[in-house]
Amino acid sequence: MKFEDLLLEIGGFGRFQILILALLCLPRINLPMHFLLHNFLAATPSHHCAIPHQEEFVNLTMEEVLLVSIPRKPDGTFSSCEMFSQPQFHLLLNSSLQPENKSIIQHCQHGWVYDHSQFTSTISTQWDLVCEQRGLNQATATFFFIGVTMGAMVFGYLSDRFGRKTMLQLSLVCSVVFGMLSAASVSYTMLAITRTLTGVALSGLSLIVLPLGLEWVDIQHRTFTGILSSIFWSIGNMVLALVAYLVREWHWLLVAVTGPCVLSIICVWWVPESARWLIAKGKVKQAHRHLLRCARINGRKDFAVSPEALTRMSADKNMGGNYSYISLFRTPVLRRISLCSGVVWFGVAFSYYGMSLNLTGFGLSIYLSQFVFGIIEIPAKMVMYVLVNRVGRRPSQAWTLILTGVSFTSLRSVVAVMGKGFSEAAFTTVFLYTSELYPTIVRQNGMGYTSFLARLGGALAPLVFLLDEVWRSLPEVTYCGVAVCSGAMAFLLPETLNMRLPEGIEDIENKKHTQESH
Repeated sequence: MKFEDLLLEIGGFGRFQILILALLCLPRINLPMHFLLHNFLAATPSHHCAIPHQEEFVNLTMEEVLLVSIPRKPDGTFSSCEMFSQPQFHLLLNSSLQPENKSIIQHCQHGWVYDHSQFTSTISTQWDLVCEQRGLNQATATFFFIGVTMGAMVFGYLSDRFGRKTMLQLSLVCSVVFGMLSAASVSYTMLAITRTLTGVALSGLSLIVLPLGLEWVDIQHRTFTGILSSIFWSIGNMVLALVAYLVREWHWLLVAVTGPCVLSIICVWWVPESARWLIAKGKVKQAHRHLLRCARINGRKDFAVSPEALTRMSADKNMGGNYSYISLFRTPVLRRISLCSGVVWFGVAFSYYGMSLNLTGFGLSIYLSQFVFGIIEIPAKMVMYVLVNRVGRRPSQAWTLILTGVSFTSLRSVVAVMGKGFSEAAFTTVFLYTSELYPTIVRQNGMGYTSFLARLGGALAPLVFLLDEVWRSLPEVTYCGVAVCSGAMAFLLPETLNMRLPEGIEDIENKKHTQESH
């Protein structure tokens, strides 16, 4: 007997499954509020060098003070990082004249003055992470994703070893603790450390929510479950835009996006452990209790299965052993899946965050860009719901990634919005696709490994923006190349449309991962 056969008897998508998905929606909303927080937490408002001895300029307007104190850039705007060593009063007579003697131009000596019309404070204004320190500003996103990368390996292994629900609860508790410590940061070093640890904690949330939901639903509703979970990510995108618009001070913004994790802890308390995982680990009494509860809530009162039958199911697959990340590369088919899916995940995250963390580059308000990018993801996911069921997972994954790469060739607002839709469609598909590729006994190990590579891509994505100092178009060329190449790699993965979820490694090696008959 397969677990899918049990699901058919107890109801593969009834009130029980709907309750689970409803309880898991809030944790999913929490994720983008932290993953994309860098756009607002580290936003850099317009700024210029602080001008000393302003009592000398009492008869001048502020525009005139800037004119004699700050050199202009070729586009006519005032420099953000340079100042004159001495006031150039002759520029009041002819402002078009710029000094030919570059020796009188120096870097800011007395700090910076920031425009606070849009942000009350950000970490950029708090610790002057501009000009020569610009790299440290971008690095805060990298530190966060390094944490997510480390957490992916930790939680991927632990959730296969100790259970989905236990690790999800641990992830949420740690997220609250480290999120609040981030808000209380009194130095850049403290913020970097606490944001890294927040990334580690939130990684468990990112890894576990979707597979835990998928392992309770039948084949026919897996795609719907995956898309629904992903839509709540998009809702989180829009909520982040609203929260950031209302809370302009970075300490309180961190508190505002961390607070909902407390409510998520309460929601997850009522979510049952995966019966599929419990059977795989030989914990048949707990699995039996959850299955009976599922049947009762779904109105299947005639359901009856003995713990002994579940014990035989576990023994048939010999799934109680310990598996590690090395298990992903021991057999030929699983090795190919792991190598190819790893490249795909890296490309998906690299291109997604390359677009999502560059809101100022698309000609819209930063708040409007965040909100529009959240809205455009929802129709993209609706389209993907149709495509992955009609065309299949593999071509959907490949072409959404390739089209994401192509969209980087133009950063006009309309093309950017389309590209954001493609990139989110690729992310939506990869979560669903990967959950179906790996057997139950190593599914969380597989999700942990692929998420590790995805977060590595996420960690590198914000640093690529710094390449514009080498060549203005180099960041876009890099994002485009990686997305197209990883999209091509997706064609090497097996199709999983209408296939049973594999339970053991032999199911995919011996091609027992067969199509469901209708």
